[in-house]
Amino acid sequence: MRLLLTGATGFVGRNAIVRAAAKGWSVLAPVRDPVRLARVLAADGIDASHVRPLPADPSLWPSPLPADAAWHCAGVLFERTLPAYLRTNLHWTLSVLKKVPKGMPAVVLSSLSAGGPTPEGRIARSETDGDDPITFYGESKLRMERAIARGFGGSPIAILRPPMILGARDSAALQLFKMARSPLRAKPGLREKWFSFVAVEDLLDACGAALGQAKDLAGRALYVASPQIFTDRVLIRTVSSSMGKRGFNLPLPNPLLGSLSALVDAVPPLRNQLPSFTRDRAREIFADRWVVDASALEEATGWKARTTLATAIAAARDYYIAQKLI
Repeated sequence: MRLLLTGATGFVGRNAIVRAAAKGWSVLAPVRDPVRLARVLAADGIDASHVRPLPADPSLWPSPLPADAAWHCAGVLFERTLPAYLRTNLHWTLSVLKKVPKGMPAVVLSSLSAGGPTPEGRIARSETDGDDPITFYGESKLRMERAIARGFGGSPIAILRPPMILGARDSAALQLFKMARSPLRAKPGLREKWFSFVAVEDLLDACGAALGQAKDLAGRALYVASPQIFTDRVLIRTVSSSMGKRGFNLPLPNPLLGSLSALVDAVPPLRNQLPSFTRDRAREIFADRWVVDASALEEATGWKARTTLATAIAAARDYYIAQKLI
């Protein structure tokens, strides 16, 4: 199969290329920096002859596009304004999808942030709940979904909304592992917080399942998650245990976190050190429940998540150790 894959140098995209290589697929990879892509492929032991870089500007792509299917995994996670998010998560995404040949199936990764936290009084958010994003990031993803739902040239496009994604090649979780080496670990907020997650390997399985049912799922935004949920304390403890470390949690009040995120936004060196800690994404820290029900996707495709939290954390740890990052 010939796969158009965006986000090839990111967390999910890198794992997707590893998966594609194992299956013998060829990959078309739009990238801003082909040199970086070459480094990523070398680091992951991927034969570069199976991956063809494309310009980041879709108007420069060949027509017709020599692909059989598309996985759109690209997106910006940590900007500071809504227009900055929209440039990539909405406008660039739509320019990519407009190049998808008519009838070619595609899967687009959105985010739980497009729906927002679990509604008050509910155990889990589902597709029947109204969307209520609380960040610019979530708003940009929701606008993308709604634009796709209005139709794109007859191409069947399925939309998946993952929560927290964990596994090998994840850069966002690196700070958790570094913090685990300290006897004192910061815990956002004074109250316990609950989360859903999906392991990156399970997410890729879901992409494959959704691609096979793209005509039936076209325009629908479905949650994709493990049935296992956990608290922030359990997440910190699981990371620490995987490192063979013990320590104590230090709860940080939400107002303090808000002030710290504003400071990070204002000081460029801090922004470089903590790119994920923006005022926008800090708003998501304040919510106490990000739990979803993925049964609609399971019923539609037969997909089920199989990876436990401990296994996903171990995969991330092993990758960090192999790359000498921890």
